[in-house]
Amino acid sequence: MPVTPPACPRRLPPLPDLAASLGGALFLLAGAVGLVPGPAAVALAVAGGSALACVRLAWLAGLPPTPSPGAAPAPHAPAPVARDHAVPSPAPGTRRPAPFPTHRANAGAEHPIPSPDRSVVTPDRDIASPDRSGAGPGRPVTVDRGRSEPTGRQARRVALSRRVAAILDAAVLVAGLTVAVLPLSDPAHRLPVALVGLGLAAPLHAVALLRLPGRSRLPGRERLRRTVDVVALGVSLVFAGWMLLPVGPVPVAARVASVGGAVALAVLAVAAMAERRRRPGAARCHAGAGLTLAGLSLLVVLLAYDAPDRAVSAVGPPLLAGALLTAAGARRTSAGERPHRGAAPAAWPRLTAPAGVAALAAGVHLGTAGEFTPAAMALGLAVIPPIMVGELLAAADHRRRVERLAASEASLRRLVGGETDSADSAPLTRADLVRALPRRSGGALLVVDLHGEDGTAPDAAVLAEVRRRLRAGCGPHDLVARVGDTEYAVLTDLGPVLAYALGTRLLAALVEPYRRAGAVVRLAVSVGLAETTGGEPEDVFRQAGLARRRAVQLGRDRVEWYDAYLEEQLVRRLDLERELPGAVARGELDLVYQPVVALADRMPVGTEALLRWRSPTLGTVLPTELLPVAADLDLLGEVGRWVVDRACRQLAAWSEGGRELWMAVNVTPRELAAPDFVARTATALAAYDVPPERLVVEVAEPAVGAELSTVVARLAGLRSLGVRTALDDFRAEHASLAQLRRLPIDLLKVGPHLVAPGADGQRPLIDVVANLGDRLGVEVVVEGLESDGQVAGARRAGCRYGQGFALARPATAERVEAWFEEYPSASR
Repeated sequence: MPVTPPACPRRLPPLPDLAASLGGALFLLAGAVGLVPGPAAVALAVAGGSALACVRLAWLAGLPPTPSPGAAPAPHAPAPVARDHAVPSPAPGTRRPAPFPTHRANAGAEHPIPSPDRSVVTPDRDIASPDRSGAGPGRPVTVDRGRSEPTGRQARRVALSRRVAAILDAAVLVAGLTVAVLPLSDPAHRLPVALVGLGLAAPLHAVALLRLPGRSRLPGRERLRRTVDVVALGVSLVFAGWMLLPVGPVPVAARVASVGGAVALAVLAVAAMAERRRRPGAARCHAGAGLTLAGLSLLVVLLAYDAPDRAVSAVGPPLLAGALLTAAGARRTSAGERPHRGAAPAAWPRLTAPAGVAALAAGVHLGTAGEFTPAAMALGLAVIPPIMVGELLAAADHRRRVERLAASEASLRRLVGGETDSADSAPLTRADLVRALPRRSGGALLVVDLHGEDGTAPDAAVLAEVRRRLRAGCGPHDLVARVGDTEYAVLTDLGPVLAYALGTRLLAALVEPYRRAGAVVRLAVSVGLAETTGGEPEDVFRQAGLARRRAVQLGRDRVEWYDAYLEEQLVRRLDLERELPGAVARGELDLVYQPVVALADRMPVGTEALLRWRSPTLGTVLPTELLPVAADLDLLGEVGRWVVDRACRQLAAWSEGGRELWMAVNVTPRELAAPDFVARTATALAAYDVPPERLVVEVAEPAVGAELSTVVARLAGLRSLGVRTALDDFRAEHASLAQLRRLPIDLLKVGPHLVAPGADGQRPLIDVVANLGDRLGVEVVVEGLESDGQVAGARRAGCRYGQGFALARPATAERVEAWFEEYPSASR
């Protein structure tokens, strides 16, 4: 049974690296402020990092060679089991013990079980991973082994890694010694010392980098692209060096160091960016070499110009970082790093980096020197051609990748029959989209849910037309898959805004009627969208499904985007759906009451019953959240019966105290549509011996339009019992005024927005509504009054009744009764 190594998450740099970096930063800061001479500060700062890197590289270079099959360990070499996971050969005639219990099928086998990363697992020790930070004596290093014994090719690779580590060790040592001897040497001899250090470190780094394991011959197109990138960045760095050097004659050493350092930095930076995904260890080695050579080149330039000692501190950070990066990269390559063949090419900023370097240098030079020489202008213009060539190559590469992707998807479509135009061809499946999702990062996934009339599923002919409309509405590179009986999914490369527009177009196309055999079929459609950026494919499908479910909850025929708040709403909705059934039986529903007062004398004339759900797990739930859930669960009738019964019982209790107040209850058109609603209301009034005229049934005006005829009939039935009726949330629009004459109502409830003056100083709409109420014999109640100014405006308009926080807040029955005590003469 293979042993799978645990996933190694990214970690912070190891403690020795952090300590070396922090100590170096402190020494450099002391040199910058003049507490320590500049050369001494650089020597002390770089010494720690270089010493640490040299120890690690020397340890990597000194790893014992891999034994050949059948060979015993060297007589003076320690057993390498605990260091490189190699298992020493057994003595003749003995069996090799298993390092830990093996699978039953491997019991008694002579070889340890290889892990999937081709490393050999040893007892009581974690599996070495290329991602582990730091290396050193006692820390395991994984040696690439395909079998229990290494092959000759693997032994050669290990030997090559050791040689490369030794060369890099020498290069880091040379760079460290170069700055270490600066404080000890005469100022006149410091420039030759720096030149010798640069002259030795550069070829050592070059030899080591050219021999790194995993290096392969690049295709011609890749070599051309890297060459263009190197030219663009190199020219910009040379231009920057030219611009930043002091005006006047340039010493030969400074000229050679600046040009050579710029070219070397360009080559190594491009190589590091190109290899950072395919060979991360090699990329770190390239980056470390680039920083080291850049630091030494800068040191030569500063010494050639006799810069003050304080300025020499600037070479410390690149030299320190270069040493640590070089050691870290060598550790990864020595640990058996394999090139990632399928890794996407790195997105090297071909335009921004060279152009930014050149522009910044030109700006600094213009601010200091004030003018450009013809040679400098020519060199600056030379940056443009390689940048343009690089952009053309990048565009060509992108076009080829798109063509390959299109060809791959076309092949996939043909494989499953989804590319043909035949009406009976099978669409792609969910599994196909899961495989395609990682290549569509930055796009969107749309999940389309179809709802037939009366809850029935669409037939095969309608689904075939649905598929045809989906394909017609999508782009040539969009993927359409059937992921359920009545669900489809669309995978697109479009960004958020365009993806939402696509969802809107598909929604408009799919809700159009379907004509089949002389009949017209209509579908309700819900579309959920989720971005494909980041996350696993199944997570993207889950997010799009949640958005689709939200669209269903909000009434269908809509498009919803997924976001974290939406998921919170869905979880809340699921909790409501789980807890609401049985809430009436458990006694969790409650009513609070908001008084309605006469505006003339502020005397209470009635109350409005407001529903509250006191859930032990969810807290207090308001009607705006409760009623939609009750409607979906078909619990509106049960909740409505409880509200009417509790309101009538409270009216009866208040009547015993001699108060003749009305009680308003809110109902929905769906409740009114119940055939027994009028009869149930009459039964509740009779059960508590409440006069019918003291009960007011309110229905919201915005919800009346679709059920106008039914609402008119039920309200008329209630008035025949003597129950008063009210129209709530009256909007005073043209359609509202038109249907007002048809509705048999006694009270008209309007919002405070009608009290405010109209545009251009026109009279408030409340005046018009109040006059209309007088003509129709309807009393106007202004609700939502929250200020004395609104109360005064409603009274000036002639409205008799008001309701709102400025008059009285909703409260429990007991608190409302206490409030009534302040008005002992209150009556109807």
